[in-house]
Amino acid sequence: MNAHVDVPAAAKSGAKATDKFLTKKVTADSSPERVSAILDDTLGALFEVIHKHKVTYAEYDVLKSWLIQVGEDGEWPLWLDVFLEHEIEDVNTAHRKGSKGSIEGPYYVPNAPELPARCTMPMRPDEKGTPLRWTGQVTSVDGTPLGGATVELWHADDDGYYSQFAEGMGIPEWNLRGTIVTDDEGRFEIDTMQPAPYAIPTDGATGQMCLAAAWSPFRPAHLHIKASAPGHEQLTAQLYFQGGVHTDDDIAKAVKPELILAPTPRADGKGSEVHYGFVLDPA
Repeated sequence: MNAHVDVPAAAKSGAKATDKFLTKKVTADSSPERVSAILDDTLGALFEVIHKHKVTYAEYDVLKSWLIQVGEDGEWPLWLDVFLEHEIEDVNTAHRKGSKGSIEGPYYVPNAPELPARCTMPMRPDEKGTPLRWTGQVTSVDGTPLGGATVELWHADDDGYYSQFAEGMGIPEWNLRGTIVTDDEGRFEIDTMQPAPYAIPTDGATGQMCLAAAWSPFRPAHLHIKASAPGHEQLTAQLYFQGGVHTDDDIAKAVKPELILAPTPRADGKGSEVHYGFVLDPA
């Protein structure tokens, strides 16, 4: 497994994630009463932890120093997406009857190049890894095919790096990123490379926290998707691989049984293939 944990520097990739997040216009129509209730409960939970573990002043000072370092490393998007987003996702999708979703993570970039229903992902001529052909269909919960739906796909390469978040690695801007438009029957066929597992950066504050707690910083290999169609809720998910390492100890706790792929060898011997589609809920 080729999972690099030393380069590119966490501060650089973290800063990239922060910069891209800050381009989003974020707002929440929350009343002062709701804000107060959430803050009161959050602080109350922290108070319980402090008393339960009799937190010392030395530990408190380390906490303050670490919180400052997370910001200086630009890793708040990384830390929040790794340790909190899976719970936010569960709460916000509990009503859905269609496909299971998962976290977005910090490495999403909008407006990836548009590709036809049958396509090859943008990649380098000498892209390393195992070729993967992925076929599927996007439908509504009643089985109606959703022609013209979009499946945004992005994932790490065979070394565990994401394009636009790995300075100095010579990865093209849109490498292994694309927006696939389904055919009239909602079908798609994508040729790409199977990604590798990787460790979240360990030279930054988030990784140092994992090391201090003796937690594995690894994530299993996965494909990221956002599936969308008019009149339907957008589905965000990560798809994992059966038998893959770290599916049982994912640092982000985002693996779900429904999201595990089981590729089989292709008849032509050129890598693997898998069939997996998406069912979207009406908006």
